[in-house]
Amino acid sequence: MKILVSNDDGVNAKGIAVLNDELSLFAKTQVIAPDRNCSGASNSLTLVNPLRAETLANGFVAVNGTPTDSVHLGISQLFEGTPDLVVAGINHGANLGDDVLYSGTVAAATEGRHMGLPAIAVSLAGHEHFETAAIVAAKFIKRLVEHPLNSDQIININVPDVPISALKGIKVTRLGHRHRAETMKKVQDPWGRDIFWYGSLGSGLDCGEGTDFDAVANGYASITPLTVDMTAYRSLMPMTEWVNQLTL
Repeated sequence: MKILVSNDDGVNAKGIAVLNDELSLFAKTQVIAPDRNCSGASNSLTLVNPLRAETLANGFVAVNGTPTDSVHLGISQLFEGTPDLVVAGINHGANLGDDVLYSGTVAAATEGRHMGLPAIAVSLAGHEHFETAAIVAAKFIKRLVEHPLNSDQIININVPDVPISALKGIKVTRLGHRHRAETMKKVQDPWGRDIFWYGSLGSGLDCGEGTDFDAVANGYASITPLTVDMTAYRSLMPMTEWVNQLTL
């Protein structure tokens, strides 16, 4: 198996190194990731400036662009041959519920899906036990030989920040939802000018049994299949009836 490994925390992040170490035990891997932290970049592309790729001493490739740029460039130009799978992570922090709309980690996996490859995003709900998330991801990937991913989906994996011995198991979940984030904070820079910082993420709103929030909070790894088709199918008929009444 050939795997393109990417992330949004940057090519030098601990999570991507631990993930690559685990996957390289059974697959040919190539790390192609942003040259800096791109958390929150979502599916953004670099369209105005040229992209550059630099191979580092450890063989990882650093791209001066976004997670989406890194995966697209990796598949189309940099990967030797064609990868069988795109794996993004291990993200430093969970990507639960509404987070997937902003996450560069999920975006990297989504770009792999757009490029016609099965894709997985992996996140750790913390900053310590990356090995646990890597093991969960590896076990899931090994099962793909017997049970391939649906062509219209990506897999979002979140793992609690505990040793592998303390992990209670794995649950298939749906996305939960958060309360709105805290209000932006206004402070002053050293010259007295106003600057603004995003507040903390909102707490869980829809976080009951069956959600990714609940699984991780209770010590389980969460596996959520995601689709990139954002059509509100239940609204098609009501909207059609409403629009048909418009006159031009």
